[in-house]
Amino acid sequence: MKYLSAFLFLILLTSCQITETITINPDGSGDIKMEQLREENSYMQLAGESYGRENVFQDTTYVFKEYIEKYKETFLKYTPEEQKLFQKYSNVKVHLKKSSFEKEFRSVFSLHFDKVSEIPDLYKTEDYADDLQNNYALTAETHYYKISYDFNGKIFKRSVSIINAEELQKAKDGYKNYESKYGNLKLVQTYTLKYSFPQKIKSVSNEKAVISSDKKALTLEFQLSDCLRDPEMTNLEVVLE
Repeated sequence: MKYLSAFLFLILLTSCQITETITINPDGSGDIKMEQLREENSYMQLAGESYGRENVFQDTTYVFKEYIEKYKETFLKYTPEEQKLFQKYSNVKVHLKKSSFEKEFRSVFSLHFDKVSEIPDLYKTEDYADDLQNNYALTAETHYYKISYDFNGKIFKRSVSIINAEELQKAKDGYKNYESKYGNLKLVQTYTLKYSFPQKIKSVSNEKAVISSDKKALTLEFQLSDCLRDPEMTNLEVVLE
């Protein structure tokens, strides 16, 4: 995905619904799942006549450590720091389903963690798998932000930081072109966070978060296009009782 043109990348992403779900247990362990689903009606408007000519089928499931083992010779060529980065993804499970016949395009990344701080940036999983498979240099990446998580038993943090201002500006410029061409279409493009905690929520940094009746879970929805232009808007701090 990293080598797609910025314009095509925006078309793919802005016709998607992305849901990030985290469940934290009383002992601090838990599960995270990031699901990206192509919203077919939106994509059909964007793709135009090419939508009906799609001929794709893929149904793949793997665990990232299988890539490390399969491409071990390539893995060993990376620096110790880069190897450590790959190993952080070892237990990430990936399921990719692309079916033009069923009109289902879905990517699911999941992980069971012992500590919240262990959660890697799941949005980069496929890129790192590509790096291993094709012997790419990690410096070739064009990600312009990174996501990290932390939880000390009382305060949960989802932190997004910009790591490449130049690529961020390219994304903003690309979206301006995209918006001028497709801005009048009614597209479904949501980015949703669904988090569950072991204690009741005392406060949330984003006032738009919807807290469940038992006060142990929240849902926060963004427009995906807004997140692409300003990833830091998805920063979140949750204080538990």
